Amino acid sequence: MDSFIEAASLIGDVDKKLMVLLRDGRVLIGILRTVDQFANLVLHRTNERIHVGKEYGDINRGVIVVRGENVVLYGVVDKEMESNLPFKKVSVDEILDAQRKELEAKKEKDTLRAKALKERDLSHDDFF
Repeated sequence: MDSFIEAASLIGDVDKKLMVLLRDGRVLIGILRTVDQFANLVLHRTNERIHVGKEYGDINRGVIVVRGENVVLYGVVDKEMESNLPFKKVSVDEILDAQRKELEAKKEKDTLRAKALKERDLSHDDFF
């Protein structure tokens, strides 16, 4: 019953621009067109927003159906605040390149950490 009440509260946001954070970490920004009793969303004119440092880029995704169970957080986008973002908008190619570099740096850091732990006869599981 609680999920029905939560899904019903989304009805008031139909035709509004939403930002949706998904379980896998992706951020979608689009216009909510409809919602069902399971809080599944249909977003129109959707962009996937990628942040790297103080830069961001938007990848056009069009119409997207999002399963309600994948939504972590959502909110209505404030048009005034959106126009005054403290981030620099860059092209899709630039943000994807920056994201790739960020992921490579994280992977290298994780590899070095695992190696240091192994040298000390410790494992990642000992701490997490």
